[in-house]
Amino acid sequence: MKTKAALAIKAGEDLVIEELDLEGPGDNEVLVEIKATGVCHTDAFTLSGDDPEGIFPSVLGHEGACIIMEVGNNVTSVKPGDHVIPLYTPECRECNFCLNPKTNLCQSIRETQGQGVMPDGTSRFSLNGEPIYHYKGCSTFSNYSVMPEIAVAKVREDAPFDKICYIGCGVTTGIGAVLNQQASKPGIDIVVFGLGGVGLSAIMGAKILNSNNIIAVDIKDHKLEFAMKFGATHTINSLKSDPVKEIMSITENGVDMAFDTFGRGSVTNQAIESTKRKGTTVIVGLAPIGDTVNADMIGLCRDQKTLIGSFYGSISPHESFKQIIKHYLKGEIDIRALVERTYKLDQINEAFEDLEKGLDGRGIIIYPN
Repeated sequence: MKTKAALAIKAGEDLVIEELDLEGPGDNEVLVEIKATGVCHTDAFTLSGDDPEGIFPSVLGHEGACIIMEVGNNVTSVKPGDHVIPLYTPECRECNFCLNPKTNLCQSIRETQGQGVMPDGTSRFSLNGEPIYHYKGCSTFSNYSVMPEIAVAKVREDAPFDKICYIGCGVTTGIGAVLNQQASKPGIDIVVFGLGGVGLSAIMGAKILNSNNIIAVDIKDHKLEFAMKFGATHTINSLKSDPVKEIMSITENGVDMAFDTFGRGSVTNQAIESTKRKGTTVIVGLAPIGDTVNADMIGLCRDQKTLIGSFYGSISPHESFKQIIKHYLKGEIDIRALVERTYKLDQINEAFEDLEKGLDGRGIIIYPN
């Protein structure tokens, strides 16, 4: 079949709209129609060339909402007509990683996924007979895509596609990073550095947790104003004042938990400094290759602080998606407010430009177009 897709030909170049050939699903695979997809910083990270696993030419996109159109042999968990969210970190629920409560990093298809191919080592996309690579097992910048069965999670059908697509990455990563830590307890003080879609979702997570002070830090005033809509109690523009001093002024001794959703060593350093004794700093954002954290090791040891990483919100997708959608449909979190602009697929380069400028909490591509 044919599918219209935004093709990443080379790192650092604009995406090109092409009509690709798409083979049907093989064993343990599903064909999906993409209904909506977010334009995420992770896609921009890969497109920039900074991603060590970036491979071209490929169809990027991983934050989507879809309908199952066809299933391959041996598929049992979903059927045609089901609504699903793609999983850029799959969940086979059988491997040692899935069965270990301390990790959410399923390894069943990790090797081939990182190589841009399906589990059998081949691609379903092609252009003029030449293979086009998949992206994180998802490739949602296409009207249609083929994914491994374990890379989709079935969701309820009354949840709107253009809202739940964010749950596949940004919303889950932010909310999960806050809720799924040992230090996460009601009534604590929290600061979030960086107010993209993940950072704003972390603010929502802090609100769900019933945190006391929820402090938002960014360099753009409009993002700080936006954060107040999601539950931030205080905002700090780090270009105008020292965020660590401001945080100490608000909390007296520092916050219990700090989250770096921006992903820079210098920001992580500020996050660590902003925590109180026995405080926890969580790195959520992806940093460029070679970036490092230069923490005061004496301070970390003396004050018994903790520095940890969180990937994909430290969640188990199938169950966590259900819970987040329930929070959304009950009005407890406002995913809808994250959407600042929608685009057609033909406007995808404009969406990336807006993302880079920090204009969108989240921008989404709506299909068909």
